[in-house]
Amino acid sequence: MSTSEAGGPRPRRMRGHPDRWPFRHKLNLLVGVPLTVVAALLAYLIAEQTAQSREAANAARLVRQSVEVAKLVDRLAAEHQQAVLLSVRHEAAGGGDPSADAYRAAQDRVDTQVKQVRDAFGDQLPETETQALKNVEGLAGLRDTIEDGYLPANNIDPAYTHASGQLIDGLALDRNPELATTFTGNLLDSLLRSAAAHSEFETAVFSASTGDSNALIEVISAIGAYDEYTHQAERFTRFATEAQADTFAGIRYTTAQSTISRQYAELQIDPGAAQAGSPAEVRESLDKALESYGAYRDQAKTRLSITTSLIDQIADRAENASETAAWRALLLLGAALLGFALWLVLAVLVRRSVVRPVVALTGAARQVAEVARRELARVADDDAEDEGPPRLREMPVTARDEIGELAETFNDVQTTAAALLERQVLSRRNVAEMFGNVGRRVSNLTSRQLLLIDAVERGETDPALLERLYSIDHIAVRLRRNADSLMLLAGIHEAALDTGPTSLTNVVRAALGQIEGFQRVELRARSEAVLEPEVIGDLTLMVAELLENAVSFSPADSPVEVTVATDGDDAVIVVSDHGLGMTAERLAEENARLVRRERLDLVPTKVLGLFVVGTLARRWGIAVTLSRTPGGGVTAEVTIPSARLVTGSTTATTSTPALTALADGKRPDPEPSGSGSTGPVPADAVPADPDGSGPLPRRAKRPATTADASTPAPTVPAPRSGDDPTPASTPSPAPSSGRPLRRRVRGATLRTAGQGDERAAVVPERPRIVDADAVRDELDAFEAAVERAHRESGAVPVPAPNSPTQHENDPPEGAEQ
Repeated sequence: MSTSEAGGPRPRRMRGHPDRWPFRHKLNLLVGVPLTVVAALLAYLIAEQTAQSREAANAARLVRQSVEVAKLVDRLAAEHQQAVLLSVRHEAAGGGDPSADAYRAAQDRVDTQVKQVRDAFGDQLPETETQALKNVEGLAGLRDTIEDGYLPANNIDPAYTHASGQLIDGLALDRNPELATTFTGNLLDSLLRSAAAHSEFETAVFSASTGDSNALIEVISAIGAYDEYTHQAERFTRFATEAQADTFAGIRYTTAQSTISRQYAELQIDPGAAQAGSPAEVRESLDKALESYGAYRDQAKTRLSITTSLIDQIADRAENASETAAWRALLLLGAALLGFALWLVLAVLVRRSVVRPVVALTGAARQVAEVARRELARVADDDAEDEGPPRLREMPVTARDEIGELAETFNDVQTTAAALLERQVLSRRNVAEMFGNVGRRVSNLTSRQLLLIDAVERGETDPALLERLYSIDHIAVRLRRNADSLMLLAGIHEAALDTGPTSLTNVVRAALGQIEGFQRVELRARSEAVLEPEVIGDLTLMVAELLENAVSFSPADSPVEVTVATDGDDAVIVVSDHGLGMTAERLAEENARLVRRERLDLVPTKVLGLFVVGTLARRWGIAVTLSRTPGGGVTAEVTIPSARLVTGSTTATTSTPALTALADGKRPDPEPSGSGSTGPVPADAVPADPDGSGPLPRRAKRPATTADASTPAPTVPAPRSGDDPTPASTPSPAPSSGRPLRRRVRGATLRTAGQGDERAAVVPERPRIVDADAVRDELDAFEAAVERAHRESGAVPVPAPNSPTQHENDPPEGAEQ
């Protein structure tokens, strides 16, 4: 036996091939093979019976046709007697010319019967029988010789005896296979031969009684013919029925036969006295023989009648056998069809009783697999309500056999699987609720913490302490963002209802306030697209996660570029970093994760930010694509569909150059001063963390005093998450954040020399040359208008006139990264 490379035996092909067959095919094979074998056997039996019926019909036809041959043999025996009689008359006449009319009449009867034989057989006349008929017709020369003069009887007898024997041999009854099964051939052959032998016996006795010179030879011929008759009669009796044997025995017990038997006995007493010595004695013997010739003709008629009757009986018997075989074939066919029908019905019932439970079990198993597959395909960010555990249909037990036991066992498996799925659903719901509760608690605590920090910041003027308060504020904002992500993972969606449409630039600024290391981010706005209110919170969180990843996975001395542009009617936010990036396989995997839904427990925690991004992107129909940044790093492209934008808010004239520059691996050049676009966050707007860990957003407050001429030009800060992302330069009478703008301490944005050198090494400064006094005057006028609006509306307490105001270079409360 061949072995595999591991050394184990290889499975045989014939053994493995049936294992791949369907169950139905195996049952069909088990039922079909015996059914085919039985069908073949029944077909063979039916064919055998049909063949027997056909053979019996052919035998019956041949038997009935042989009557004509029996008549021809009888006619030929009569002609033989007339030939002997004419020859004796020639001898008795002593040179006279006796009449041959009777002999010619016998010849005509023979010729007529020959035609009858041909007509009876037709095309089915055997070749040997045809030749025998030709031999009978060939007796014409002998006939002429006998008519012309005396011919000894020993010359006449062989010709007629041979012709009669050829007629019987030509039928080949004892060698016919169609007659051999029922012994009809032997029966008919023995009958015809016994009748012919008896006619030869009669002719020999008559010829010997005429006193012919060959009388002694005729006596010997009579003895031989009688022995042949006795032998064939015994043979006939062996094959014939008792009734047929009795009928055939009637040939011996007739009056004519008694006369012939008496003459035969007399010839046996003194065979030599039968021969006449002179023509006169011949005439005397002839006259005496002619007195009993009538008995010979009567015996011939009786023998022919009995032979014809027996042939009819044999033919009837053959026909009965044919009909019996035909009926037997029909009955066998009917029984076979009925048996096949019953077998087929039984096989179908048994097959159905086996296949239907198996198919039902397969369907139930497929249902369990489908339910399990759906459960595996479900993702935790699905906004639909959890419908609870699936309800599996119980498999009915329709039999008490092994399949029934399998069905009961499968029901137990289904129950266990449903219980497991129910427990998983309950566990997933509990975990989601736990995440939601923890997220809400953390969000509430951070909100209260931010309120307390705001209260402390309003009353604090020490720049060093404010720096630390800003650090705490920043950490609290980041913590609240993590709480928002946690509630998102729990499936909680809380949309902000107190915000209005906001530009994408301010959304990006708000996202900058929620990350660490926002000082490295360079923002370039190439579009004035405005976002609908319900998307602002989720898009801010999405951009914050992308910015957090970009800042975290890129070197500290490399910038992170953010470009806001348009692409047709859609808006695009492109975040590019210059870190190590990802492999092509990892990019493909992460892009697929951004599109497909996944369960939280199957997602690695290291891609939790991208999981949040993908969840929000699928929620609002936003396309997020990750690609490689030329030169190293990852570029995230966020495409906001026009359906999420305020109609007519996009400006597509300057979007293409920014995207083209990013695609070419070039950093877009900043717009010149006064172009109306928002430049990158400058280094001087981001103070360093006092503990030296890096630059952090500051929240300094300044008194309402005249601005110092040396104060650097103000820049637009990055707002904190939760605040209204509306730019500070917008002359809005009532900010949408619900909290009044706070004054910042003048000079709080100034950094030490060490800090300035550190930032300059990270991001090159791009100072803007503006009039500081004019800017401060504008801010003071704006803050005065805001305070007046609050006072007149009574919405919030109006701060004291000497309360500090927020400087435009300081990031708003909670700004992070």
